[in-house]
Amino acid sequence: MGGILSLIGNLFWIVLGGFWTTLEWIFAGFIFCITIIGIPFGIQAFKMASFVIWPFGRKVVRESTGVGKIIGNILWILFGGWYIAIGHLLAALLWAITIVGIPFAIQHFKMIGLAFAPFGAKVVPD
Repeated sequence: MGGILSLIGNLFWIVLGGFWTTLEWIFAGFIFCITIIGIPFGIQAFKMASFVIWPFGRKVVRESTGVGKIIGNILWILFGGWYIAIGHLLAALLWAITIVGIPFAIQHFKMIGLAFAPFGAKVVPD
């Protein structure tokens, strides 16, 4: 039964705004990939976009954090993560206004943390 509910949730998610937040991640990925130095950041943005388009039934877990991932996350925040986080925060606040929108708000709140620290994050089935 959880699989059907996840499917329904994801379909509603895409139609009711998930598509646009996914485009935000994809846009960031393309911008980062313009330079050779930014390619690892762009690849990470594309990985997270695959989660943002289909979040129900999956979750993000943190892998061990090394110095490289910490530096990557700091640079990510400075050069782009903050605007993605703001987009998710605004969407979460709008969805939280209604009772029906609370599951969507919860997903957006999860993605705020992801927008601040995508390095070391791994998407796994829920």
